[in-house]
Amino acid sequence: MNITSVILAGGENRRFPTLKGFIKIGDNTIIGKNLSLLMDIFDEVFISTNMPEKYFHFGVPLIGDVLPSKGPLSGIYSSLINSKNKCIFVLACDMPFIKKELVSFICKRHIEASKGMFQNHGATIPIYNRQPQPLFGIYCKSAISYFEDCILEGKTSMKRILSEINTHFISESDIMTVDYDGRSFVNINTIEDYEKAVTGSLIAAPSHQ
Repeated sequence: MNITSVILAGGENRRFPTLKGFIKIGDNTIIGKNLSLLMDIFDEVFISTNMPEKYFHFGVPLIGDVLPSKGPLSGIYSSLINSKNKCIFVLACDMPFIKKELVSFICKRHIEASKGMFQNHGATIPIYNRQPQPLFGIYCKSAISYFEDCILEGKTSMKRILSEINTHFISESDIMTVDYDGRSFVNINTIEDYEKAVTGSLIAAPSHQ
């Protein structure tokens, strides 16, 4: 598949006492589990981080922010620059229940859209809980210059950016045919979230951004 995958691992941990990617769910860490999943699908996988010493042992390329850090946007921008492919599949580091089938489905819909009315679109993003999910989708090199301008101007709202780069949105009803209860969109921000994740009672929040 001619899409690079990137795990965004540069987020601050203001409400959790450790790096969220290293949270263990079962016998594996979130980031370890998701790396294995992504490497089964994509021919190139990165970790976007400004703390390479924490992640080098995973044995995949580590990409630091090229421009001053402005949250996930900086990681997406830097990954697009370094990707050998025209598009990247972005995944937040704190999502423990990703379904491989949903990742493949989003990629399939992106490829289909690229052949139709969205030939020059800048992103393909799923909708869940009636909100776009900007940290679980595809971004294209065609949006690089716009991302650079946003970073330099301090515009960091992912929802606003998606509205301005000709985004192809995948409807919630379509997403639910692959992941009915939205488990793929669950993310862990707090100790309470972790405890609920372990017991299976944590549900997806409306959106990362």
